[in-house]
Amino acid sequence: MTLRNGLDSLLRPEDSVLVLIDHQPYQLANLNSHDPQAVVNNATALAKTAKAFGVPTILTSVIAERGGLIFPHITDVFPGQEVIDRTFINTWEDRKVVDLVKATGRKQLVIAGLWTEICVAMPVIQALGEGWDVTVITDACGAVSVEAHQVAIQRMIAAGANVMTWIALAGEWQRDWARLEHVAEVTDVFKQHAAGSGIAYLWEQQLLNTPVPAATA
Repeated sequence: MTLRNGLDSLLRPEDSVLVLIDHQPYQLANLNSHDPQAVVNNATALAKTAKAFGVPTILTSVIAERGGLIFPHITDVFPGQEVIDRTFINTWEDRKVVDLVKATGRKQLVIAGLWTEICVAMPVIQALGEGWDVTVITDACGAVSVEAHQVAIQRMIAAGANVMTWIALAGEWQRDWARLEHVAEVTDVFKQHAAGSGIAYLWEQQLLNTPVPAATA
């Protein structure tokens, strides 16, 4: 396996394309590897982070008529964007999805979805075999059990996948705080979705904007 190291191995927004897979009610109903609320939060944060950096994002569901529409938390980030509804369990066997990814001209493929052991693992392993540089955002995924999620992650790493969390991805895309183009949007995502870090930032802003009490006689 080729080791993933060196500066060029880090993710860049201009080279990335995000595919969000099957964040739907049916899958969420039997999600037991994570707190479902956390997965919805993290997937939403991932979508907003991609939008902040101008990373093309493809939304796809599987038989939405039965499994439900993608969470509005995600689709609201991309109003009016088509959600590709598939019959293939393996997203990478759906030509429409693959053609849209290829049309971006980007080679760093970022994937998250439900469930990790099926709807994430299958396209990741296939895309890796076709030469794509694939990263899985593990905390925006979830499985039917902790074991299922962990085994799926191990399986994808063994196949050559890179794994990280949405906050790690945001940091990697930002790379340098002197790059001010997207800082405001990224800060907003952190305020809304990064729990303690977001709240601490709001507190910091409160303190910086609070006048020092005048001394009393």
